[in-house]
Amino acid sequence: MEMREEEVVIVGAGISGLATAVALRRVGVRVLVLERWEELRITGAALALYSNAWFALEALGVAHKLSPFYVPTQKGRITNVTNGAVKEVSYSGFEGRNGPIVVHRRKLLESLAEELPPDTIRFSSKLISIHSHTTPQGSSIATLQLEDNTIIKAKVLIGCDGVHSVVGRWLGLMPPVPSGRNGIRGLAVYPQGHGFSQALHQFVKPGLRGGFVPINDKDLYWFLFYYSESTGNEIPVDPLLIQKEVLENLAKDFPPKYLEVVKHSDLPALTCAPLVLRCPWDLLLKNLSRGNITVAGDALHPMTPDLGQGGCSALEDAVVLGRHIGNSFLQNRRIVPEEVPKAINGYVVERRWRVAGLITKSYLSGWAQQGGGSGWLMKLIRDIIFFKLLYRFVFDSIYYDSGKLPSISLPNGSQMGFKTD
Repeated sequence: MEMREEEVVIVGAGISGLATAVALRRVGVRVLVLERWEELRITGAALALYSNAWFALEALGVAHKLSPFYVPTQKGRITNVTNGAVKEVSYSGFEGRNGPIVVHRRKLLESLAEELPPDTIRFSSKLISIHSHTTPQGSSIATLQLEDNTIIKAKVLIGCDGVHSVVGRWLGLMPPVPSGRNGIRGLAVYPQGHGFSQALHQFVKPGLRGGFVPINDKDLYWFLFYYSESTGNEIPVDPLLIQKEVLENLAKDFPPKYLEVVKHSDLPALTCAPLVLRCPWDLLLKNLSRGNITVAGDALHPMTPDLGQGGCSALEDAVVLGRHIGNSFLQNRRIVPEEVPKAINGYVVERRWRVAGLITKSYLSGWAQQGGGSGWLMKLIRDIIFFKLLYRFVFDSIYYDSGKLPSISLPNGSQMGFKTD
């Protein structure tokens, strides 16, 4: 049986886990990331990064590795499949900045992982139990047991282990609830170029919302969200069956250009999963931390993708955690277990209302845009109340700066944001 002690342990090497590790390493904190898979699990094709995500990536020192390869999406076209009506949406100047930038998920994960020393991530490390005990000095220590019987004692434990978080369950958070919809996401590849303009093309009909947006001149990200009762079938796992279900059933009435994009799918990148969310009142009323233990990313705030804020808010979490724990670390020149709960509580206070609001607005946005029925009431809600009155208000909340990481002061009086062991 292996036994080891660590300053900070992060469970999960997804966007949230890697970004949090980078944030803490920037301020000199030694970190161990536990990943249950044998390598980085790069599922999903792409994601849209709004201004809040780019603020966070700049704070993490990673934005420059991504921005040269991708361009902002300046406009959108929303086509009503039932009657052919088209609504133009401009992202120019939206939030006071450019529109969302769609990036390959693989590129984002690899860019974050490259910032970490090779021994930071421990693969094939599945967490099976957590115990917390108080030392004679009054500090909390988390004891983790892994599937291979390794025992790890940590001064800080951060669960970034997804919607079915072991750490979140230990904290007492309720499981995420189904939204009633499923989401299909894919990557379409055109080796000779796709020829589409840099715009978000969306297609809606009662109960269905699909679309695609260029990532670069050869790759497109596409999606389809649908109510789960609309098919009565089990969610397919085989990518070929997912593609077939979209082409022959779910989106068969969509315009030919959308179907053509689906036909160009890179099958290994094609996924289908239920869309779930954490009830906002669970975030507002439950303990999001206990002593030296907390959660971030999807473990904290699973939400529907209708605002494109899942990955963006995870990057926000990383910077806020890095700032609060980093300030404590730099003040004491080490991780002081007695001071950790105060730092983590500062993170919780800062994030609680922010992410509860994002979850709520995202769900309402999806309901308004994709609500079943095509009667006058749904048309009033979608076309007048949502798009003309609430659309700008809902999306303005995306403009958010999670702040900067504290800098390390060097003996000569200069500062830096990263320190190696």
